[in-house]
Amino acid sequence: QVQLVESGGGLVRPGTSLRLSCAASRIIAGIPVMGWYRQAPGKQREFVASTTTTDTTAYAASVKGRFTISRDNARNTVYLQMNSLKPEDTAVYYCNADLTGSVYWGQGTQVTVVS
Repeated sequence: QVQLVESGGGLVRPGTSLRLSCAASRIIAGIPVMGWYRQAPGKQREFVASTTTTDTTAYAASVKGRFTISRDNARNTVYLQMNSLKPEDTAVYYCNADLTGSVYWGQGTQVTVVS
């Protein structure tokens, strides 16, 4: 019911910033939860951040204070602003939409943080 397309990843240096975008194929205002997950090499996919229909946000402890999730309902897009990037943030980042009874994922965008 919804396609998700991530963009904005890239190769950056520690301490710099990136903004990831997740463009959805439908109105997102009514989607209960949208979020970002990431999967680092050799690791399981882990939760990064989420936002609800009431703009309640949640963050993983590892990114709290550095990352900010936001939405633009007019553009049906969710963003992840990533500041003060660390090498440990290197991963494929996936957008997620949790509809009633169904979960959808994008294809992911690679973020690599190296000196």
